[in-house]
This record gives sequence, C-alpha cells and structure tokens, in this order.
Amino acid sequence: MTAISSSPTRRSLLAGSAATGAVSLLPIHFVAARAQSKQGGSPLGTTKADAILPFRVNVRGEDLADLRRRLAATRWPTKELVEDRSQGVQLATLRALARYWSTEYDWRKCEARLNALPQFTTVIDGVKIHFIHVKSRHENALPLIMTHGWPGSVIELLDTVGPLTDPTKYGGTPDDAFHLVLPSLPGYGFSGEPTELGWDAARIARAWAVLMDRLGYTRYVAQGGDVGAAVTDAMGRQAPKGLLGIHVNLLAGVAAMSDKLPAESEKERAAQKAAATFRASGFGYFLEQSTRPQTIGYSLLDSPLGLASWMLDHDTDSYYKISRAFVEGKPAGNLTRDNILDNITLYWLTGTGASAARWYWEAGQAAARAAGKSPPAVAVPVGFTTFPGEIFAAPRSWVEIMYPGLAYFSEVERGGHFAAWEEPKLFSDEVRAAFRSLRK
Repeated sequence: MTAISSSPTRRSLLAGSAATGAVSLLPIHFVAARAQSKQGGSPLGTTKADAILPFRVNVRGEDLADLRRRLAATRWPTKELVEDRSQGVQLATLRALARYWSTEYDWRKCEARLNALPQFTTVIDGVKIHFIHVKSRHENALPLIMTHGWPGSVIELLDTVGPLTDPTKYGGTPDDAFHLVLPSLPGYGFSGEPTELGWDAARIARAWAVLMDRLGYTRYVAQGGDVGAAVTDAMGRQAPKGLLGIHVNLLAGVAAMSDKLPAESEKERAAQKAAATFRASGFGYFLEQSTRPQTIGYSLLDSPLGLASWMLDHDTDSYYKISRAFVEGKPAGNLTRDNILDNITLYWLTGTGASAARWYWEAGQAAARAAGKSPPAVAVPVGFTTFPGEIFAAPRSWVEIMYPGLAYFSEVERGGHFAAWEEPKLFSDEVRAAFRSLRK
C-alpha cells in the first residue's frame, strides 16, 4: 500500500479525520455455561484470565411481561405536522410497530435462533466480550472477524452466517468459505459495559486482535460497516500480526467533511449532496450521542417505544424501508418486521441503549485528540463496496483518497446502510470477492 506522508497533506488530513472521527452486564437475564470443552472437560482458553466460556441466552418471562406492560402504557404524542420524516419518526410508523411488537412478535424465536449458534464470552482488557464463532466444515476456510454497528448488533449479521461459512449451499465453492467470528461491541448486546473511558474504535480494534489470537487464528481478515467500519479501519492501520486485509462498506467519518472531497463527476456531486443533506437534517442522533449520550440514555432505558423510535431515526433510506415493512407489510429484502424487532428487543432486554450510545462520545473525544495529526497508513489490502442506499454512495475517487492503493472496489445495485441485514446474499458475495485474492 502507498504510505501516507508524515506531512499534513490534504489526503492525510482527510484520512485522519475519517479514521478517528467516525466516530459485567446482565447478571440475571442471561447465563454463561461453565466452560468445559467437549474434548477433555477442561476450560476453553489456557488460563483463567483468558478463558473462553460458552454462552446461552435465557430471558426471564417477567422481563418480557414488563416489556408488554410498558408498551401498553405508552403516552403518545400528536401526529407530526408534515407528511414525511422531516420532524422525526412518523406516528403511523411507530403505532404500527407497537401493535406488532405487543400482539404478534415472539422474542423466543430470536432467542432460539441465537442459541442454535455457538456463542461464547471472554474477558479482554477488563471487559466481557460476547461473540458468535461458527467454524466452516470446509478445510481451507479463511477466518473472518466481522463487526456490526449502531443501531445494530450481531442480529444484523445472522443471515450471512450460512453463505459465508457454508458457501456451497449458496452458489459458492469450498474455496469461498470462512470461519466466522461475530463479536458484540463493548457496551452492546451481550457484551459487558466498559466502566472506564477510552473504548474508542482503536481500543476495540486492539481487543479484536487479542480475540483472534486467543481463538488460535494466525491468518485472518476483517470486515465492518458503520461503527464496525471504524473499528475495521483501525485494525487496518494497526496491522496486528496475522491480519491479511480488510473490507468496509462505509467511509467512516467522511460525511462530516465531504465538502472537502472532489465533486467533479456526477457520482461525486451526488455523494456530496447526500452527505450535505445528512449533515443538515439527519445528524441529530449522531450529535446527541457524541456529546450527551447519558441524557438520551435515560429515555432509551425507560421507554421501549422511545428506544425504538431513536433506533429507527438513523438514515432516510433505511427508515422508509422499515416504515413500509410495518405500515404496508412490504419489507425491503431481509428488513422484515421480526428481524427489526429482534434487534430492538435485544437492546431493550440488555439495557444497552446508553452504553452503546457512549461509543459516539468516545469517537468524538478521539477525533479531538487526533485533530491535525496524520494517522498511520493502512498497512494491509483494503476492499470497499458501495451500496446505493447508504447515507452517501461513496464514489471510487473518495475511497481511493482514504485508502491509497485500494485493492478491491465494487458498486452494487441494491442495499443500503444495513447491507448485510438487508441483502445478506449480495453482501456475502461481495465479502467473498473482496478477500478472494488473499487466500493464496
């Protein structure tokens, strides 16, 4: 890869802003089985400190009853005064979501789905990390660690497990197989909540390198979108031993300074316009979470529909797709009512609305510390896929500024911000293609 100069060129400053500016939990609700390996009954992991413990989800019935009670007791605002989402999540959308959530949705199906996969926890840097670890039956599978974002979780990645670990069932070949590691970010889902400052993307990236080493993987690749893109970018710049390459589907942090990027071609102008629209009218959640996550956290942990509306109000493309799924019964790809509520319910049951939001505050602090500094060059090959419904569809020229020597680039015809969730087969095809040359 081309090294980034130590002098503060436009390219290095832009890349630096993007890289840094993207900005013991559950004692009752969930249980971790005692770590006994099937082979010999000894704990997984070599020492007590780095033990890897099997994990299962076991939500109490009273917690689900409390959720239904709170849904029934919702105090509703009046209807918005506009006919679009410009004032926020529309009343009709949230009422339709609430009806389905309280009368038809079944969390136990999601719980069973999670428990059908191998889940584990291990403590890294003082925080309990939950992860799904699915090993492929194909002998030469390439290990892949894939990181979700906000307002997502490992749930948004579940439908990629089959295509990535067993590609022959989904139109691929054995040479396309991956051993898949899906960690929950610190403060998200079933992972522990950090009790000290400093858990920004760079620190999470270092934790993921420890995790892959602890699992015995000496050669692996990494992928991420949203927050996961920032973490994966950091891994590429840290270049831990064994990391062969990365793939991302969001230029983390670029939306905040896209007016400094080229706007000569039609695609560049469209991306700049989309990013400007996001800054002007879609940046509310980002600003609140990066400056006052604790304030919004009280509402997120007290009201399930407050949590749901906050999570839905992310970006225009995904909002309208999710709205149509509930109001019209017309899901976009895999963004079904049940899949959306699986994710929201996970946030509710784990009580992680506030702790997840704090990552944005950490990202903002990291960006302030790094202002004006050139980041390390990305030292591994980079792949990037542009999905058309993303907050902005990144043109190749922008990606090459962030990642000089780009090894793989693709623009696909479907999918948005939650690409792996909405279009799992297409997304899996892209991941295979991006890393194919690194298998040799």
